[in-house]
Amino acid sequence: MKLKERIQNNLVEIQTKGLKRKLASPCGIDLSSNDYLGLAQDERLKNAMIEGVRREGIGSTGSRLLRGERDCFAEVEKQFAEFKGTESSLYFSSGYQANIGLLQTFLEADDIVFSDELNHASLIDGMRLSNARKIIFRHLEVDEIAKLLKETGCKGQKFLVTESLFSMDGDIAPLQKYAEICAETNTNLIIDEAHAVGIYGRKGSGLIGHFKIEKDVFLSINTAGKALGVSGAFIAGDIWAIEYLINKCRSFIFSTAPLPATADALKVALEIVETEKGSRERLLNLSRFFRELLNENGILVPLDNSQIVPILIGDSKKAVKIAESLQAKGFDVRAIRPPTVPENTSRLRVSLNVGLTKEIMREFIIKLNKEFNRK
Repeated sequence: MKLKERIQNNLVEIQTKGLKRKLASPCGIDLSSNDYLGLAQDERLKNAMIEGVRREGIGSTGSRLLRGERDCFAEVEKQFAEFKGTESSLYFSSGYQANIGLLQTFLEADDIVFSDELNHASLIDGMRLSNARKIIFRHLEVDEIAKLLKETGCKGQKFLVTESLFSMDGDIAPLQKYAEICAETNTNLIIDEAHAVGIYGRKGSGLIGHFKIEKDVFLSINTAGKALGVSGAFIAGDIWAIEYLINKCRSFIFSTAPLPATADALKVALEIVETEKGSRERLLNLSRFFRELLNENGILVPLDNSQIVPILIGDSKKAVKIAESLQAKGFDVRAIRPPTVPENTSRLRVSLNVGLTKEIMREFIIKLNKEFNRK
């Protein structure tokens, strides 16, 4: 069989299962992006980036260990570390790059890494790239992970890896309990704050700050392309850990540095997040309203207080059909299917943002109800 024939057969199988993907530009009311605070279109960030481009040009021209380094990167890393309550931070071009690099760097052959079964693909791939032993625990099962950490012998280091706010279910990890268990078992706690940074905590630094466990966390990963509205990701932690990443992290060392102007935009984004608490509060208030209204209309969703609301459909083809129908009615909501989520849990993943209104939410639920009741 020729390669082309093999690939075509695989694509047919993907299509048959209702799992074929296609690219689609934004169209209609935003219910699917991660621009939770609307900062991607904020004029203050746009102007900061324009000025950054005028000063630095377009490309960084090389890796940060060569000519790609800029003072603006060091400045925003210092600002982010202060924002996060850590000694230092390091800026990467993407969250995926940060996650695979971090885990590949710190996990060694005699180590054991304990991972929530619903962790993001970038965390999973980072663990696969390491030589550590992997142990998967059931989603958010505190008793199970406590037992595993206490009873599993290890010649090297133990690591617990989790998201703080899970991207497909919108549920929050019991970080305080994890921190206590890790302290008791000498386990290094790594937390991916991708969907929490910018939203939770007294100054919007994330759920680590919300639960006040900064001193109990080894490293956190914080993407800047979601609530912060720009791109890239920060790994935050102690100086010695960040220095080790600079010297050993392959995805950092061998990557061209980000567009320097992103650092200028991020400086402004961090200032806005920290000072404009009202936007963060509005987002979570919208979440409570939306979840309650869905349940009142017979569309059962968890009452977790996060901006990510999963509406379970089950069948992949049905999820796609409902999403396409809602898109045609002006609502940009997307179907999420395996392997992004487990089999038979295809869903509409509604991502709320501060630009939405209660009227829009009511209209969306009316249209959604009609799709659910359609034979």
